[in-house]
Amino acid sequence: MLQLSEILSSDAGNQPLLELLSSLCQGSIAVDADCRIVWISDQYRQLMGLTGRTDLIGQNIEHVLPNTQMPRVVKSGKPIFADLMSINGRWCLVNRLPLKGEDKQILGALGFVFYDDLDSLQPLFDKFARLRQQLESEKILRPSKYALDDLLGSSAPIAQLKRQALRAAQLDTTILLLGETGTGKELLAQGIHHASPRRHGPFVGINMGALPEALVEAELFGTAPGAFTGADRKGRQGKIQLANGGTLFLDEIAEMPLPMQSKLLRVLQEREVEALGSNRLEKVDVRVIAATAKDLPALVKQGEFRADLYFRLNVLPMRLPPLRERERDVLMLSEILVQHIQRDARLPALPLSDDAQEWLLLHDWPGNVRELRNRLERACVMAEGDQITPEDLGAEDALPSAPQQLAPQSLRSQRLQTEYKALERAIQDCGGNKSAAARQLGISRATLYERLKHCQK
Repeated sequence: MLQLSEILSSDAGNQPLLELLSSLCQGSIAVDADCRIVWISDQYRQLMGLTGRTDLIGQNIEHVLPNTQMPRVVKSGKPIFADLMSINGRWCLVNRLPLKGEDKQILGALGFVFYDDLDSLQPLFDKFARLRQQLESEKILRPSKYALDDLLGSSAPIAQLKRQALRAAQLDTTILLLGETGTGKELLAQGIHHASPRRHGPFVGINMGALPEALVEAELFGTAPGAFTGADRKGRQGKIQLANGGTLFLDEIAEMPLPMQSKLLRVLQEREVEALGSNRLEKVDVRVIAATAKDLPALVKQGEFRADLYFRLNVLPMRLPPLRERERDVLMLSEILVQHIQRDARLPALPLSDDAQEWLLLHDWPGNVRELRNRLERACVMAEGDQITPEDLGAEDALPSAPQQLAPQSLRSQRLQTEYKALERAIQDCGGNKSAAARQLGISRATLYERLKHCQK
């Protein structure tokens, strides 16, 4: 059986095959069955900004181009035609083809880039854009709304989470997001989708806790024509089919009824879905991201969640830190959220008082970022002075317990000392430039001066 290297080096009229093919386009690349680069044209190197790299051959393509879709072609054995992409500021048309042996075994994949003479294809691009806009407006197709950069914060837990999410985005595997309510699990799921090779496909989310049990199967798996009385004569696609080619986000997965868990397991294992009332299996290509605030291993022990489904979902678990573990982010988030709330609602620009900032730092935040936003919205509406006070934030509704009341002064002293050291360290790291230090900390220059003054009181 011919190996990939033999195929690529074979002659067609005394000209190597790939050189002949690449002369017909503006850049080409080839990978083997393990997604290692085996050939790359000079034009492709130049287009991708890789002209100085001499170590590309043998490298996994995802290490060189993290958002490439070549591994998807190798894995599925299916081509991807006419993918319109912006590459380093240039609009390109990309075609990707699987390479197969005589026994149909996948040997690798070829990618071809075109960016000359695309004007003739403009009507096709316009038609595609109009169709996509129509699907989005009818909520049949929904792209991700958020990117990973929308996960705000500079604390160590958030920085680590972003690094993990970026790596996870490149792997086409199931992800389980674990975290308390209000920590931003859907935002992270959308960010992962946006950073993944599936970013041009749909992002479809469904909250299992918000669905009546009787509707779960139809919503997830769809219905066959006339599946039950009152069902659509033409049948109806479920969320899994709508997510084909993209990402399916299953929020509150612990609330999924046991009978449906076995059907979801088939989707994860076999990439097949069977609509309600149908006896036909339909192939689907979806990446599943599930999320929960509950203890799934405990539910498995109690018989309320399938063990096989849990292990299938728990391939790549990621924990979202609660806000109380992100003290460094609280004031930064508060400042950004207050600005957004006041701007969107056209409310007067009121700053947070020192007492309000102190209360924000001492509060335990059982509702996490969602609670923070809700309290700030309340404060922006209810504030009657020239600053937002703890009372505007609803501090009287969340009084600390007796032991907490005994400790605030000690906590305040320790926190101010720690914060002052952090501010001074950032200024030193930036060579004494306070504007640069403020940007590094994710706060305004005025806030930096305020915090320095407050910490020295």
